Amino acid sequence: MDKSVATPEQAIADIPDGATIAIAGFSVGHRFATSLILALRDKGTKSLCLVCNSLGDPGAQRGQILAENNQVKKLIAAFSVRPGTPTASEDQIVAGKMEVELVPQGILVERCRAGGAGIPAFYSPTSVGTDIANGKEHREFNGKQYVLEHAIQVDYAFLRGYRADRLGNVQFRGGSQNFNPSFAKAARVAIVEVDEIVEPGVITPELIDLPGIFVSRIVKTTQVVDGKAWRRPERRPSDQPRLYNGKPALTRAGIAKRAASLVKDGTYVNLGVGIPTMVSNYLQKRDVILHAENGVLGYGEMVTGDDVDPDIYNAAGQFVSLKPGASFFDSVTSFEMARGGRIDTVILGAYEVDQTGSVANWSTSDAKRGGIGGAMDLLSGRGDLIIVMEHSDSKGRPKLKRQCAYPLTGKACVNYVVTDLALLHWVDGRFVLEEVAPGFTPQEVMALGDMEMTPAAQVKFMA
Repeated sequence: MDKSVATPEQAIADIPDGATIAIAGFSVGHRFATSLILALRDKGTKSLCLVCNSLGDPGAQRGQILAENNQVKKLIAAFSVRPGTPTASEDQIVAGKMEVELVPQGILVERCRAGGAGIPAFYSPTSVGTDIANGKEHREFNGKQYVLEHAIQVDYAFLRGYRADRLGNVQFRGGSQNFNPSFAKAARVAIVEVDEIVEPGVITPELIDLPGIFVSRIVKTTQVVDGKAWRRPERRPSDQPRLYNGKPALTRAGIAKRAASLVKDGTYVNLGVGIPTMVSNYLQKRDVILHAENGVLGYGEMVTGDDVDPDIYNAAGQFVSLKPGASFFDSVTSFEMARGGRIDTVILGAYEVDQTGSVANWSTSDAKRGGIGGAMDLLSGRGDLIIVMEHSDSKGRPKLKRQCAYPLTGKACVNYVVTDLALLHWVDGRFVLEEVAPGFTPQEVMALGDMEMTPAAQVKFMA
């Protein structure tokens, strides 16, 4: 039963117009089936439906190059656009040429897992109270609302492994399992691109992450990618503060440091993208285990240079170290930890937080254009939610609102907000202003927001 194929072109030769294809891979450029994607672009297959985390940035050797070649008719993804990154796919979405179904990241992989398991639908707590749940069946279990989600099955899946044997057994490396197992199970034909094809028995059974029964074809990659070159540029140096009323606030690094001090010892903590990723640098000597939804438990601080391993990264795609006892797993397992209430604290960035404790962090427009990522799944667990963000947006508009104007990520779920000017704590149905940045008064800070809040009896300075 030799499942090896000579070339990527042969591996995708039978894909017809109108096929549904799941493309695994994570963040900016971590372990994508680049050879298969390029072969499909050159084949010119049209009217495709793509299932993926995101299509990627312009020119990226991911699904975006298929959109640039006008081959995509529909997108099912956790990210349709990223702020400040114009793409061909966004232009096509706005023009009505590409249909979009935005799905929370954890629900995306769970729907694929269900499709492969022969389960047609399931109820989930994720997205309740948000625009994503509109029009879906709701049902109450044990006093809590759940949303009906339907399974996803696809025609083909493009996967990327470390190595495989000729029987189709696949080994992944480090934190690069991500979407691969669930996408493989959802596919009628799963095609895996690998660095090396070996004979059966070379990969010991304990190292096989995806059994060959789920794999139809394997092919050796023809594209050499410099994994260490994967970087997402930082918008602004983390040590450069904003000015309010002519005075410097905390830096972005300062926000992260203050948020880190709110984390309790002996807990599991998930860090979101942006300012939250910097929190890891202030938890190194703490009894805290960090969780990343791409499939890592027990990572450490961010690393550079010779310390970089291209398969060890956090949810933002930044390279990180590992602590003793770290483990790797796929995205389905990762979100089981979140929705199952195993994560004690979640730290996320946001566009807005309002005075009801609701948060918006995925879209500034509508339910077709934005990036949900894993935030909605993370909020559906039982952990504390700490929001870290700057007090105002880039145009000086307050991010602390009476009511969120943007689509909600979660309703009445925020426990703490840490900005570059304030520390707010949700107590007895209201936000209490407990700390302000050095050089600012509580009155100044409250005036720079658009939210009702109550100053504590003794407001302290942030440190």
